[in-house]
Amino acid sequence: MAGHSDNDMGLPAFDKPVRIAIVIAPYYTAIAHAQIAAATAVLDQAGATHQVIEVPGSLEIATAIAIAHRLAEFDGYVALGCVIRGATSHYDVVVNESSHALTMLGLQGLCIGNGIITVETRDQAEERADAARLNTAGGAAAAALHLIALTRTFAKPKGGVGFQPRSESKATS
Repeated sequence: MAGHSDNDMGLPAFDKPVRIAIVIAPYYTAIAHAQIAAATAVLDQAGATHQVIEVPGSLEIATAIAIAHRLAEFDGYVALGCVIRGATSHYDVVVNESSHALTMLGLQGLCIGNGIITVETRDQAEERADAARLNTAGGAAAAALHLIALTRTFAKPKGGVGFQPRSESKATS
């Protein structure tokens, strides 16, 4: 996750439009509003368009991203939510499984910035959601943009199917 480093990579520049889905579990309303504001500020600065998709909880974020990726045309995703430790082990399940699911989607080639806040207290959550302080949502948006830029850098032109013309297929000995 981006956002806690003093290494500011800046934002990548794009020659083609960028479309981002911000997928958020707005369990803690004020924190969710701060996260959306921080993420959209970074996306707007980069000239990316965005759509906010709300889901019931952090465990549903990866599923919503997978659905959006399969059925819509987004270049990348920003995963946002907040999980505050409670008295049971449910916290560990939500934190580990949501992170694992997002990682698995990323390994499949989806460009995802993970801004799900995982903390012990509400004060810690507010600090991480605040764009003027730790700004994890802004960092997640920047991470998604950098992954999109990386994907576009490595993208290869799609070739045709079949044989190459004789002049292109000759190998030198």
